[in-house]
Amino acid sequence: MLDDKKSLLRALFLRNRRELLGYLTRKVGADNAADLLQETFLRALRHESLETVLDPPAFLQRIAANLSLDFARRRRTETRYLEYVDYFVDAPSDAATPDEILEYKKKSQRLDAAIRALPPRCRDVFLMAVFEDIPMSEVARRLGISDRMARKHMASAIRLCRAALD
Repeated sequence: MLDDKKSLLRALFLRNRRELLGYLTRKVGADNAADLLQETFLRALRHESLETVLDPPAFLQRIAANLSLDFARRRRTETRYLEYVDYFVDAPSDAATPDEILEYKKKSQRLDAAIRALPPRCRDVFLMAVFEDIPMSEVARRLGISDRMARKHMASAIRLCRAALD
């Protein structure tokens, strides 16, 4: 059974590799496309009933599309995180000394620790608002709290993060 699945996947790979790689390159760039292409086929291999998929090329396309969306979300989250670190911690310039770079890294680590140490509700509000870019009213709705309370939790989170860096 596994050999049949591998044979099917090998044939699908040979027929669809170029098209999927082009699609992924357009979505995530050439540097990341090959990794996501490999992950596409690994996920297809793990699919329980690959043999019964009605349209295997469309199935592979859907996996690749989902992976590219996940990649974009992660990239946005990382960017937001770095922007937020820069909000709390002055980023070193390109001409920074090793000591300045080390200080930046230490402050970034303290900020990470401060975020992890936030009270659970503050942390939830902070992460949803900052890293998931969810409007505060939606954060409040999802957590079952008032807008005012969500804003108070956000203010507390920011205050505690700043205090950890002083």
